[in-house]
This record gives sequence, structure tokens and C-alpha cells, in this order.
Amino acid sequence: MAVPFLLRSLYSSTRKSFTSSSPLTQSPSRYFPRFFSSSSAAAATSSPAASLDPNRLRNVAVIAHVDHGKTTLMDRLLRQCGADIPHERAMDSISLERERGITISSKVTSISWKDNELNMVDTPGHADFGGEVERVVGMVEGAVLVVDAGEGPLAQTKFVLAKALKYGLRPILLLNKVDRPAVTQEICDEVESVVFDLFANLGATEEQLDFPVLYASAKEGWASTTYTKDPPADAKNMSQLLDAIVSHVPPPNANIDAPFQMLVSMMEKDNYFGRILTGRVHSGVVRVGDKVHGLRNKDSGAEKIEDGKVVKVMKKKGTTMVVTDCAGAGDIISIAGLSSPSIGHTVTTVEIMSALPTVELDPPTISMTFGVNDSPLAGRDGTHLTGGKIGDRLMAESETNLAINVLPGMSETFEVQGRGELQLGILIENMRREGFELSVSPPKVMYKTDKGQKLEPIEEVTIEVNDEHVGFVMEALSHRRAEITDMGPVAGTVGRTRLCLTCPSRGLVGYRSVFSSETRGTGFMHRAFLKYEKFRGPLGNVRKGVLVSVGFGSITLHALMSLEARGTLFVSPGMEAYDGMIVGEHSRDTDLDVNPVRAKQLTNVRSVNKDDTVKLIPPRLMTLEEAIGYVASDELIEVTPKAIRLRKKYLDASKRKTMSKKPKE
Repeated sequence: MAVPFLLRSLYSSTRKSFTSSSPLTQSPSRYFPRFFSSSSAAAATSSPAASLDPNRLRNVAVIAHVDHGKTTLMDRLLRQCGADIPHERAMDSISLERERGITISSKVTSISWKDNELNMVDTPGHADFGGEVERVVGMVEGAVLVVDAGEGPLAQTKFVLAKALKYGLRPILLLNKVDRPAVTQEICDEVESVVFDLFANLGATEEQLDFPVLYASAKEGWASTTYTKDPPADAKNMSQLLDAIVSHVPPPNANIDAPFQMLVSMMEKDNYFGRILTGRVHSGVVRVGDKVHGLRNKDSGAEKIEDGKVVKVMKKKGTTMVVTDCAGAGDIISIAGLSSPSIGHTVTTVEIMSALPTVELDPPTISMTFGVNDSPLAGRDGTHLTGGKIGDRLMAESETNLAINVLPGMSETFEVQGRGELQLGILIENMRREGFELSVSPPKVMYKTDKGQKLEPIEEVTIEVNDEHVGFVMEALSHRRAEITDMGPVAGTVGRTRLCLTCPSRGLVGYRSVFSSETRGTGFMHRAFLKYEKFRGPLGNVRKGVLVSVGFGSITLHALMSLEARGTLFVSPGMEAYDGMIVGEHSRDTDLDVNPVRAKQLTNVRSVNKDDTVKLIPPRLMTLEEAIGYVASDELIEVTPKAIRLRKKYLDASKRKTMSKKPKE
């Protein structure tokens, strides 16, 4: 009888173990670790009243010019408040962001400081990603304006600051990198004065002009309300900046008792939950299980998109996503349960039928045409080749990135409108990494017509170069219809000159790579959209002709030996070529048809190791951004996961000759 008793006991204990570990009774964090942390249980059992008090909240955006230290500052703030940082630049979670060292998309996180909860938004500094700034500044009441104490405010500082002031934010000025040897008290005072003038020129109110100033070294991890290069050991932290945020930034003006409304500002897709909608709760309280629906604004009024139920309420804490039972007005949260609403739509309780006003975005200034790759080498590298798949991918991108517009064109082509060549280049790079093959046209500037007058986008450009390169830069930009507005020496640096210019967007396409080579990598150039102005006329001669292949096959060393004297080669022996492919830049202004696959004719005469002594100049292998800036109006870029090739729009030589006689637009 002992054996059946033993089996019965084993069955009973196994059943209890199974029941206690059932998915219905266990925390979902076991199954969805990406969205849950170990603090999920604590968040679920915390006092709802304390977490819903809007006076505890501070919503702050960190805005700055490129490379002035926003993301490094966010690392130090997270570490100060006890977050576990897996690596440097923890907020840059996209692989391209870590590779290029720039922030591409805005991210939200929250940190706790002295019984207050700070919702911090890290924003991009590049003007091409200005849509990321515009869609999140409406979620916050304050901003930390980070300015390099050595460089001062630059073109994109003005751009992001204008967006913040437009929404009535009260910025805190943080002069970063004061630990550098060249930075002095006098330079900091001068930068502060320039920033004050910038505030005034952008129409800041008296309240906005009364901004506090802090000095910091984000790299060393400290901030101070007084100028110093080496604060005391007990003050080498971010406490003074966090205290300034709590005291200077007002809590959100929110009504918890009103019905729930939230404007969606960010969106991502997850395999488990579907769409994760992130935004600031405008009013009311949202709880798991609440019935909600999505609304969007139409000319005729609000239109219902979808009815649904809140499945999950989540909030970013440090670098992890934490589940909570409810969230109140003024807080920035993420919810799951709806599959149709997108950025700019309103999620609200079913009783409300009015949508919140959407964010106004600047119009796109540049467009490119994406199409199917129809070259002879098509289909060798990629897995997504058809126009339908390319269109679906572009439409999905336009849902998550409001600064991009996608318009279907003729014969499986799509016109993609954006802010700049870098923004569209990032999109193309992401697509090729996902296995897409496509052909891309050169960027075209989007013109406007006002009272019969043609207008074009003008950009504000700030350039800093060594004195010996000033002449080259001014000559090159004169061909591109640039006009100098200011010029002078760089403060605190000997032998450097700063140029401020206005230049048409079409003139700056492709100039960055030329600028880098002319200044031998010692200069820097920053640009930001300024306004639309009267068309400045045709550009000068900014590019030479190209060497066009008229043969199909593998490129040979013998053929390239004779082509080297004709110009700069873009290919090396062993690469594949086809009719109409561009293999180099001609030394003259006209195109030249060449045969890069010509093989050496064999004879009875033998010479041992004759070809082994031949050495070619290394080819100019273009990156995607360089190719976008290089191609002319009658050319295309062939993009595959493994290669970037330049080609003529019409591969047949006779067809190109016929089309060249037609008048250009």
C-alpha cells in the first residue's frame, strides 16, 4: 500500500506546483521579459493615490544641437537616480544610432528624485529629424537646453529652441563641456549673452527669458549652479540640475476627475501586444480593462477609428518597461490593446467623441522616388523585391514617422518626402538591412509658388574651418548660390574662422562629402531649414561627368589600367558591371562610355608575372549618403543588402542619347 500512497502524494504536489505556475496566475513578466522588470510587482501594489498626483510630476525634454552632449547627459541622470545602465549612450537603442553616434528618434524615460517623478524626453539634435522634436514638445512643460560652452549656440540650437519656445516651454540653460581647457568664465559669459539674444530674437516671453543657467560636464557626471572646472567631491553629481528641474519646471496642469483622453505621440509594434501607443495623458485616469476608442480629426469633425479595451498600461522606468494598474492625467505612459490608432490620434473613453488637436509639423523640403530594382543584377542579394513589399514598408514608416510623406507613383514607384537627405538616407539604410532591393532617384527640392513667384527652401549654414581652407569653401559655395551673412574668427581658437551663410537646399545636396575632403576632415558644417525664399537661379558647375559601362560581366584589371587616366574609379577588379552602370567619375564635364570588362587578348608571347607588378589607385567606394548627394537627375542609385551601385536611369546607350536631346525640366 506504500507505493499507491507515494504516487498519490507525488501527484498532489505536482498538481499544486503546476497550478501555482499557471500562466493565468503568474505575472506576465515571466513570458514577456522585454516589457516587464522586477519592479512590476511593486508598481502594481503601490498606492494608486500617490502615483496619480500630478503635482509630483515634471515633464522635461532635453534639446540641443548635434554632439552637444544630450544623450551622455541622460546617461548621467539615469545613473544618478539609480538606474542600471547597460552601456554608454543607453538611450540610443537603435543600432544605427550607436554606429553613427547620433540620436535619430525621441525616447521617453522616467526617473525618481526626492518624491518627484521626472519624465525625461531625449530628442535628436539634427534638423533632418526635427519631426521627432515637434511631436514630443507638446508632451512636456519644460526643457533643458544643452549648449556646448566652447562652440556656443549653432544653427540647430536655434531650430530646436524655436520649437520649444513656440509651445510655451520654460527652458533651463545648461552650458556643457566646461571642463575643456579652452573654456573660461569669460567665454561662458559670452555664450550666455549670445543665448539670451537668441531667446529674444525668437520672441521669448519675459518668463522664458528669466532662465536659470547651470554649468556641467556630462562626461564627468556633474552639474553646478556656479562656474567651476573642478567641483568638490561631494558635489560631483547631477543633484543641482535635478533640483533646478523640480523647482523651475511647473507640474502639469491636469484634471484627474475629467474623462480619460490621451494624444498619441509615439508608436511601436510588438509581436505580443501589437501596437504600443505612447503619449501624455491629457485628462482623467486610465486603468487596465477600461473600454476606449481611437479618434482622429477630419474636416467634418472627429472620426472614430476603432473600439477596444486597454490590455496593458506601461511606463518606462530607467531602461526597463514597468507594468502598472493605472495612470493619471499629466503622466507619460504607454498602453496596449488597440490596433489601428497611430501618431496624432486621440485615445479616449467611449463617452467622449471629440479628438485632441494634433501637432503642427513643418512641411517636407525634399523628395526622392523609390522603385523596384530593375538592373541586370537584381534579385541576387535581397529577399524583398516587389513594388508591393516596398510600398507596404514605406507606408508603415509613414505611420511611425510623421515627418515622412509617401505618395504612390506610376509603375510601382513611390515618392517619399522628407526633411533632408540624411533622414531619407537612414530610411534607405534600414530597408537594405531588412533585405530590400530598390532603386532610388536623386533628391529633388520641393518648390512653392506664391503669387506667381517660384519659392525654394533656404537653409542656414554654420561652417568652422581652418583659415587656409576659407577660400576653397567660399568658392565652392558661391557656385551653389550661397550668401554669406556673417564671418569672423572663432573665440578662444587661433587660426579658425566661422562662416554663417544662407544657401538653397538644392545647393547643399552632396556638398558634405566635398566639404570633408576639401578641409581634410578638420572643418565642421551644420545646417538647418530657415525659410522659403525667391528662387536664386541655376547652380554653377558642381560636378563633372561620369564613366559609364557598356559591357556586362566581371570587371578586369586589364581594363581598369587604361581607364585610370580617364578619371576617378568607383570599382575594383572582380566586381560585376552591366550596361549603363557608372564605374567612375570622368576628368571632364561630359560622360564617357567605357568597357570595364574587356579582357586581355592572349598571344604566343609569354611574360612571367608581368601583370603582378601593376598597382591601381584604390577606388573611391561611396557610402549611401555620398551616393545620394552625388547622383545627377538622369541617374539612379541601386541599393541592395550587399552593394550600393550608381547607374544611369536609362541603361541603353541609344535611349540615353535620345533622352538627352529632350528639354530638361
